[in-house]
Amino acid sequence: MQKKLKLWDAVMLVMGSMIGSGIFIVSADMMRNLGSGYWLIIVWLITAVMTVAAAISYGELSAIFPKAGGQYTYITEIFGKKMGFLYGWGLFTVIQTGTIAAVAMAFGKFTAYLVPTLNDAAPIVQNGDFQITWIQILAIGIILLLTYINTRGVQSGKLLQNVFTGSKIIALLGLIAAGFILIDVSHLAENFSLGTQAFQNFDQINWQPIDGMTLMGGIAAAMVGSVFSSVAWESVTFVSGEIENPKKNVVKAMIIGTSAVMILYVLVNYVYLNALDRDGIAFAANDRVAVAASQSIFGNAGTIIIAVLVMVSTFGCNNGLILAGSRVFQTMAKDGLFFKPAVKNNKNDVPSNALWMQGVWASLLCLSGQYGNLLDMISFVIVLFYMITVFGVIYLRIKEPQIERPYKTWLYPITPIIYLLIGTAFCVLLLIYKQQYTWPGFILVLIGLPVYYFINRKKRNSI
Repeated sequence: MQKKLKLWDAVMLVMGSMIGSGIFIVSADMMRNLGSGYWLIIVWLITAVMTVAAAISYGELSAIFPKAGGQYTYITEIFGKKMGFLYGWGLFTVIQTGTIAAVAMAFGKFTAYLVPTLNDAAPIVQNGDFQITWIQILAIGIILLLTYINTRGVQSGKLLQNVFTGSKIIALLGLIAAGFILIDVSHLAENFSLGTQAFQNFDQINWQPIDGMTLMGGIAAAMVGSVFSSVAWESVTFVSGEIENPKKNVVKAMIIGTSAVMILYVLVNYVYLNALDRDGIAFAANDRVAVAASQSIFGNAGTIIIAVLVMVSTFGCNNGLILAGSRVFQTMAKDGLFFKPAVKNNKNDVPSNALWMQGVWASLLCLSGQYGNLLDMISFVIVLFYMITVFGVIYLRIKEPQIERPYKTWLYPITPIIYLLIGTAFCVLLLIYKQQYTWPGFILVLIGLPVYYFINRKKRNSI
């Protein structure tokens, strides 16, 4: 593959893939689970430590295996094809495509703020609970448009990524500044006045104080939102084969990009705590905390400002997800673990067949309306695969200490162990308190096992 992506492009891909719609929404549910500005910020800081620790750890693997496929390649090289396939299976069925669908639907829903007829129009198809709306059609249109743009070559996708990511970073910085300068009545002291006391309220009636293991369960449930908002940074590893000097630039991009985004996320949450009281955050209409905060900052124009910001954010986010994900499926196809046509590059030196396969499946998830449920169920599995990959750093150090390591994980083994400890605590607490976030996604990934054996049986029979 041609090396057309520089360090700056890689950083923009990391940041652009991370910043989608989550940061504008998830803090509402987090506040319902925690009821305290103190704990809201603590959970975002824990997520920040997790994310940056994982990025630092991934850096060592990206330097050892500087080729397309990223996390899929790392898992396959360290733990074998079966484990690599299960990751790739989860990525195609839900993780990447479900995120693309969810982000595209967020684009459609916030567009409906500016074009109310999208909300008011009757469904195109209605059959019981199943329906196809114009917002879904718009979401599919965005997915197919971005897929087409990315088939035109890496330069087209790169330009779009840099412009939209740069725009949303500037807009977020503007929102953060305005959130402290233009607020007439600050709620910051009020939101922090409860100190370490946590509360829960899911019915908008009464806040109940919580502590002990209930608090631990609340933290885990809240982290589902913050973790979801902080994933996809590893997309840059998927395109390692197209990055200049990948042994150095991939790790730099991951560390710079994840650190910058997590700082932005913490500051945006300080804006929410400054602009709104506890109930205003927890029970913002449709969980759109950013809209409520922006209305407090800018008045009636706030809705339009946030709608435009989210449209820019989700458009750029989806471009990064679409650009990167297809490279994994192409690498899987080269290993005989995905549809064979995905191997080929088109005349623009990009995997157009893999792009269209990804785009069509993500579009079908949009039509199903199940992308949100699937993503909730897969949160546990996403962290599980992160943990497997981070553990791979330690395992490879023990198993093959002689391998050349152009970059070594900072503060090894402390950094990967920090991630593994936090990740394990998160997964165990979800297994205990929020099982709806765990076993369905785990089963979905395990369904990949018979698929893997079927593929390998066909390959053996053809020899």
